[in-house]
Amino acid sequence: MSITPLTAAPSTHRTAPLFRGRIGRDARSGHYAVPHRYRLHLSTACPDGLRLAVGHSLLELDTSCPVDLLPAVPDQPGGGHTALRPLYEASAHHHTGPALAPVLSDDWSGRIVSTHAPDILRDLDLFRCDGDARLHPHGLETVIEAVERMCAEGVEEAAQRAGRAGADPAERAAALDVLLDTLGRLERRLTAEEYLVDDRLTAADVELWVALVQLDTVHRCHLDAAAVHRIADHRALWAYARRLTARPAFGRHVDLDGIARRHHGRCQGLEAAGAAVQILDWAGHAADGSDASRR
Repeated sequence: MSITPLTAAPSTHRTAPLFRGRIGRDARSGHYAVPHRYRLHLSTACPDGLRLAVGHSLLELDTSCPVDLLPAVPDQPGGGHTALRPLYEASAHHHTGPALAPVLSDDWSGRIVSTHAPDILRDLDLFRCDGDARLHPHGLETVIEAVERMCAEGVEEAAQRAGRAGADPAERAAALDVLLDTLGRLERRLTAEEYLVDDRLTAADVELWVALVQLDTVHRCHLDAAAVHRIADHRALWAYARRLTARPAFGRHVDLDGIARRHHGRCQGLEAAGAAVQILDWAGHAADGSDASRR
């Protein structure tokens, strides 16, 4: 598959990580892929936390790498979590900034390995012995990274600019054009294929699915109804989102109430008419998948 990012520049949609250790990449770090050693701390109301929760479930790491769920709305200024403060203080002397999630911690040392979600998701692959089950299969890394940039720049950042309160109308229209062009390119791919890359489920699908969750539950609240209808008109793309949501590894992590509370707690923008035009019934499709898994 040939997917190119919208620009060659790195995405800026994530906060620069304070910690960026890696598992199994540097022998001097002592961070080896040992089961029952590491722990994830995340909120599924946060896009990065949702990506990690889905990837963790797809890799079936419940026993080898436990997850501590955090509240949807951080309880400290700057988006920090009280529960993470001891880890930050043990890992960075006199840390004064917010204790942000997500975090991958080392239970052996009581310190943080990484706060960089893309690296964490890649390193979770190391706990799987079966190469075919990995989210970043060998040889597909470049394509998956291109999809990540496409989702960051062409979906999430473009949607934010298209709905930004007080922005010049021409700037908002140009951002909407970028968003619709990106969705159109993805639509053409998913009209013919079930997954984005190499006819298998990979991290690229996790990235796009989370971007679509954010687009429908957060960004559309700041778009007009006409724009949301144009977004919803990508039938193959939203059918793909429905299929993935019906899989328990995806759907059971959708916390609509948490996403809404987190959004309202952070957002300073104005609600637009698109808020009333829900594209997918995320909770309903997730419940359908849960019912099917029990039969």
